[in-house]
Amino acid sequence: MSEDVADVLIIGAGASGAAAAWSLSDTGMRIVCLEQGGWVDPTEYPTNAANWESQSFGPYAVDPNVRGLETDYPINNDDSECVVVNFNGVGGSTILYGAHFPRLHPSDFKVKTLDGVADDWPIDYATLEPYFVENDRIMGVSGLAGDPMYPPKQPPLPPLAMGLVGETVARGYNKLGWHWWPSDSAIISEPYDGRDRCLNLGPCLSGCSQGGKSSTDITYWPRAVQRGVELRTRCRVREIAVDDEGMAKGVHYYDENGDERFQRAEIVIMACNGIGTPRILLNSKSSQFPDGLANRSGLVGKNLMFHAFGFVQGLFDERLDSHKGPQACCILSKQFYETDSSRGFVRGYNMQISRGTGPLSTAMAGFATGQIPWGEGHHEAFAKRFDHVAAIGIVGEDLPEEHNRVTLDPELVDSDGIPAPKITYKYGENSLKMIQHGLARGEEVMRAAGAYEVSSGGPLRPTGWHLLGTARMGNDPGNSVVNPWGRSHDVKNLFIIDGSIFVTSGGVNPASTIQACALYIADSIKKNLSNLFD
Repeated sequence: MSEDVADVLIIGAGASGAAAAWSLSDTGMRIVCLEQGGWVDPTEYPTNAANWESQSFGPYAVDPNVRGLETDYPINNDDSECVVVNFNGVGGSTILYGAHFPRLHPSDFKVKTLDGVADDWPIDYATLEPYFVENDRIMGVSGLAGDPMYPPKQPPLPPLAMGLVGETVARGYNKLGWHWWPSDSAIISEPYDGRDRCLNLGPCLSGCSQGGKSSTDITYWPRAVQRGVELRTRCRVREIAVDDEGMAKGVHYYDENGDERFQRAEIVIMACNGIGTPRILLNSKSSQFPDGLANRSGLVGKNLMFHAFGFVQGLFDERLDSHKGPQACCILSKQFYETDSSRGFVRGYNMQISRGTGPLSTAMAGFATGQIPWGEGHHEAFAKRFDHVAAIGIVGEDLPEEHNRVTLDPELVDSDGIPAPKITYKYGENSLKMIQHGLARGEEVMRAAGAYEVSSGGPLRPTGWHLLGTARMGNDPGNSVVNPWGRSHDVKNLFIIDGSIFVTSGGVNPASTIQACALYIADSIKKNLSNLFD
């Protein structure tokens, strides 16, 4: 019998893996993707049940340590000031993300040149611009052209409705004379590509049963599978094997029955996010790579970036219907995004205006903070808050620091015995100054908008949504893990396409840029097929 060999083996079926699988599928190569989670049935999303909100504290929690599903892996956050949150399954974290979909700014790719910190990317915004456009089209992005904070861009769909929350907070920005704009959202505002529009149901963070939110299980993957990509679920990769020449020859993995398998491949692509990718690379030790695969620079797992996150909440007399509409997609402000040395820190932050929560989350959060008592007075206090809240998330740029890292835990393992990742992370002084500045400006906005009570806090611990920097891109093999088009400096047939390759984090949610990078790398692979391993 002939040996089972994939031309391309992709590990991970989330935002980047789905985009690359689709792009490479037009080559006619045999492409196999291994995903440790499964397909999620939209009819089983929490919003189809009466207890939908409580499920976000259990089986649909964003923290895998809380979910504790068989398809998850445990994460040791004990030495981290920020807790990792993700989702394992077809679609990855796009299943539970808020779908706020900004791009990195042109300045984000050259912070060393502009501000003398961190490093410049070896690519720039112009390189990725056509891939941003292509990704917007396939994902289905709603937004408004003309934002002065970006080069010209035209989202394929009209913006989502701002709602009363957006209109109210925008008045505060107008009063202060500060920038604001409707957010780019990976949520469709009108029927698009066989999907129906968002119905403003609200609970985007527990999965969209309507299909209006653009998760990759319903955007890229149907296209890729139709083109012949083989997607195997419940397949957990343990390590990547190399041959005598130091080339990747395939992966050892456990199938849905827990049986160990080996899949040979000519090309291996990592798409497991900024935690999962270094975890597998560090576990892939051999005589050629005693410190982990592709780690001759010693940087695999280092320079972990999360984004520092702060939160400002305003309470208003008028009803805002704040539980209606996409929670994380409303308006944003880039007033403080670029460096201003008078502020006492470099780089900047995005102000992301979001809506309120549902009734259960409102009651529980109010009880935890003492704002809503249990028992006498509960209903009166609840009524003052439910649908009367607007919020501003402060998303601050997190600069790379080598001591922030992912390593393998010496004791904790997943259900297949694979070492779990251990996170060591501390917010930098620049990030802390930035967040305090952002919280103060957010409080100004809320008061200008008419809030009679304002509260704030941050940086917050359970906010590790953005997993970046642990296998960074660069020209020099001595201070980077992959080259400018995602190929490992050490292993010529190994590519990395997820947030691990980010050189700096920017001050915005990274999903759009992660997918643009994945499309760019896949296109580079196609353009270099004749001499790919030279």
